[in-house]
Amino acid sequence: MSCLASRLARPELLEMVPYQSARRIGGSGDVWLNANESPFSDSLPAYNRYPEFQPTELVNNYARYANITTEQLLATRGADEAIELLIRTFCIPAQDSITICTPTYGMYAISAATCNVAVNTVPLTADWQLDPQLIDKLQSSKLLFICNPNNPTGSTLTPSQLEPIVAALQEQCIVVVDEAYIEFSPQLTMASLLDKYPNLVILRTLSKAFALAGLRCGFMLANTDIIELTKKVIAPYPVPAPVGEIAGQSLSVNGVMKMTSRVAQLNKLNQQFCDALLQLSGIRDIYRSGANFVLVRFDNEQWFSELAKEGIVVRNQSKVNTLENCLRFSIGSPAEMQCLIKVLTNISIAIK
Repeated sequence: MSCLASRLARPELLEMVPYQSARRIGGSGDVWLNANESPFSDSLPAYNRYPEFQPTELVNNYARYANITTEQLLATRGADEAIELLIRTFCIPAQDSITICTPTYGMYAISAATCNVAVNTVPLTADWQLDPQLIDKLQSSKLLFICNPNNPTGSTLTPSQLEPIVAALQEQCIVVVDEAYIEFSPQLTMASLLDKYPNLVILRTLSKAFALAGLRCGFMLANTDIIELTKKVIAPYPVPAPVGEIAGQSLSVNGVMKMTSRVAQLNKLNQQFCDALLQLSGIRDIYRSGANFVLVRFDNEQWFSELAKEGIVVRNQSKVNTLENCLRFSIGSPAEMQCLIKVLTNISIAIK
């Protein structure tokens, strides 16, 4: 095990033997009597049996898609589970901390709080970039979470901006780059650097570009030592059988082609939406996004209530520090975006 992983991990985990579920122990034969399952099934395929710990087709297909090895991959219940796994694996409750760069995805702080782990906050700059003094402000945190493209700002960082941070922290901290929206800006991925940096972890999901939010399927990409440590604390059967089957199929060559086509369409709709917003009054800022959403700052909060009256549900970010009067718009279907632009145009005229 790498020096960094073993040094940062909770000490009690180093010698701990993970729970040996029936599927992890394995075995061969035709009569399965080792898992206290029901021998009966009313469904096809039969779901009376526990699923594989890490479904083979799913892991193989995603590893191929991400251009990594299967040993560098852990399938999880959405990227959210991976966030919590990392905190539980490396942070001692009431002692350690994580660092986040706000405004950013809220689950980093929530997961830390539920594990009684402190949260060190380093605000982004006015143009949503990382603080130049970020490394000096880590305060000995075990984990640094960076969302790229960032939610909710949509701002992006290039690998050339992120790599120096990962390199500088090789002996100090695990850098977790959350790439939940990476398919919308694939040139930004850090996946090719996994072999180079043992402290780099990447989070991925099928919820966005792959249109499978309802499955709750995500992935942790990391050095093998980090993967093996998190396997000690993950639940025995993290990927339900139907999830593994559907997700595995979505990662076929044909499935990836469909995803790529959808992403191109959504990126085009994103651009068209921003162009339409430029024609409206009452808008202070349109934050160009590298993801499938756009953050918009309005003159006042009246826009949110007016949209609600028209049955359009968007995300009000006004309670987030530095995001006063900001609404986040997911990019919907062509018909939904046409409806949204029409309603926004009418509101702009009415409150002008």
